[in-house]
Amino acid sequence: MKVLLKIIVIAALASAAYVLGAKAGRRRYREIRDAARSFWNDPQVKKARKRAVKQAKQAADAAEKAAEKAVAKRVAKLRG
Repeated sequence: MKVLLKIIVIAALASAAYVLGAKAGRRRYREIRDAARSFWNDPQVKKARKRAVKQAKQAADAAEKAAEKAVAKRVAKLRG
């Protein structure tokens, strides 16, 4: 009988700890989520994102041109 009582007490404590921890976890998650959204929507961050996308597109275009040039050079060399 004492063993059953101990198991019930441990289960009750574990359940209470889980519920309290889950609530605290959700609250912290919301804080982190809100901070991330605030950062993401900051005007300076938006401007930096746009600039990064523009630079990435320019780099991709340059890489494409360099690859095309290298392929053309290799094909010309193979053809003799």
